[in-house]
Amino acid sequence: MTAPGGQKDPRAQKWIDLLHRVARDKDRLAFREIYEYFAPRIKAYAINQGVSQQADELVQEVMTSVWRSADKYADSLASVSTWIFTIARNQRIDLLRRNGRMKAEIKVETEELWQIPTEDNTISSIQELSAHRHLQASIGELPEDQMIAVRKVYYEGKTHQEVAAELDIPLGTLKGRLRLSMQKLRVMLEAKDL
Repeated sequence: MTAPGGQKDPRAQKWIDLLHRVARDKDRLAFREIYEYFAPRIKAYAINQGVSQQADELVQEVMTSVWRSADKYADSLASVSTWIFTIARNQRIDLLRRNGRMKAEIKVETEELWQIPTEDNTISSIQELSAHRHLQASIGELPEDQMIAVRKVYYEGKTHQEVAAELDIPLGTLKGRLRLSMQKLRVMLEAKDL
């Protein structure tokens, strides 16, 4: 990603630098920063892809691969985000195969074909668009307090502590809401065969 004037976007450069530190020095602080940013996004991706029961497992698999393979990253080929989400996509497929749960492709409505982003985006397939719609609809069916918690943690990428403070509730209450919402979403999405 290039900023105006031909220079790399400073945010993109930050992730490149952190990943290079992990590759070169096995820098745990750099890895922790990458983990804290990408782990909730990978978890949201897993939920969007219908593997909510294995979301934490997918996060661990992906981040372990990032740690071990950081030296294989080439910023000339892809952004850090694209590289990590490519690993996530591949790990998701492996996870489904291991669990014998490879499902048939999601049926696609014709109008969805025209809404696929044309830019380089890590989450841009037709299946993902369809799954995302189903997930959004299911989140909208949650009780308001659970819906707010899910959106703040998984879509805004906030930590549990940040959300608990923002909502002025105990951390345990927030975690309870998230646990209940994940159980309800799992039931709703399984009913839709996602």
